[in-house]
Amino acid sequence: MSYYNEQETKNRIEKVKGILKSKGLDAALIYYDELNIANGWYLTGWCPQFEKGAVLLPVEGEALLLGGPESEPFAKMSSAVKETRNFSAFMVPDEEYPNATIMDFTGLAEELKAKNCILKKVGVVGTNAIPYQVYTQFKEGFQGVELIDITGEYEALRAYKSAWETENVKQSFGICYEAFKAMKAAVKPGVFEHEVAAEGEYICRKQGASSFAYTTIVGSGERSDAVVPTAINKEMKAGEWVMIGIAPRMNGYAGTVGETLPVSGEYTPEQRDAVNTLRKALRVTKEILKPGMSGRELDIPARRLFEEKGLIEYLVCPFVHTIGLMEAEGPFYGPNSDDKLEEGMTVCIDVSFFGHPTLHGARIETGYLITKDGCEPLSPEMDAVFMEDL
Repeated sequence: MSYYNEQETKNRIEKVKGILKSKGLDAALIYYDELNIANGWYLTGWCPQFEKGAVLLPVEGEALLLGGPESEPFAKMSSAVKETRNFSAFMVPDEEYPNATIMDFTGLAEELKAKNCILKKVGVVGTNAIPYQVYTQFKEGFQGVELIDITGEYEALRAYKSAWETENVKQSFGICYEAFKAMKAAVKPGVFEHEVAAEGEYICRKQGASSFAYTTIVGSGERSDAVVPTAINKEMKAGEWVMIGIAPRMNGYAGTVGETLPVSGEYTPEQRDAVNTLRKALRVTKEILKPGMSGRELDIPARRLFEEKGLIEYLVCPFVHTIGLMEAEGPFYGPNSDDKLEEGMTVCIDVSFFGHPTLHGARIETGYLITKDGCEPLSPEMDAVFMEDL
């Protein structure tokens, strides 16, 4: 069993080749690693452990998976692209594999040339993350090659979801709600943050999550101010509130939920007022989630509410972002963004504040599918939670 869909992979490869043809490029070099997973996963449904990697996709011919020898057996078993080559630039530094076949990019250039595949202009995906060593060794191996950044064009493909992608996102959001219930039930004075995280992660794995798009967030008391605090061995105390978040992936596609809960089971009046402001901000943003709306427009109603409630100086993050292979990925619909929503996109409304002198930080978050005339909840249950004031 693997996480890729064969027809989806074929469709995506053809779309990438379309970009190459339109720009007169001979191939694409698509970099990825465990942190920058999404661009490689988009074509392979796979990511190496420990090592780095790239997909080399000629405009004519089959894709090659470039990586290291430790992950090669894993790739041949689980990646949609199974033709592999190993390079020292992708390996763990100084680690040795005496029986492995390691080549250099000069050798790859000669191999491709023998197949009448000569690379003169190559589009690079992941220029904000590709290691200097990989970049320079590739240029040295393919003498005279011109490298052109096509990251934007490539990543734009990921913004529009197919029916298969949307179904995986929906499944992930369904798991999120079950994880949320388990985490909420675990929140009590005397419980440690890592115990709350464990309850949610157990549910996600039990229901088939392939991985997590971020490390589970549990931050109580002053730790809620950390924006993305991962759970630690801190004991939660009565009177605090705790910010939670979890992001399981199904077949690589993420869902997420964010909520801020009272440790004692009941909000203080100040906490209740703040949570209701977050919920109202989510609702007024949801009302205008529809095709054609830009980031500038989407930002206005919730920002106005924050100003009215005296929270605007504690606003750190924009209110809307896309979700897919990553929990937060472009387009990001911030106050200066002219990117527009389109039918078929999956997005999150993510409402938060941080740095408050008494409340510290708080976040609520759930997701929506952009439809022809508006949006529909990816988690109807979480949407229902946020549609009511406390």
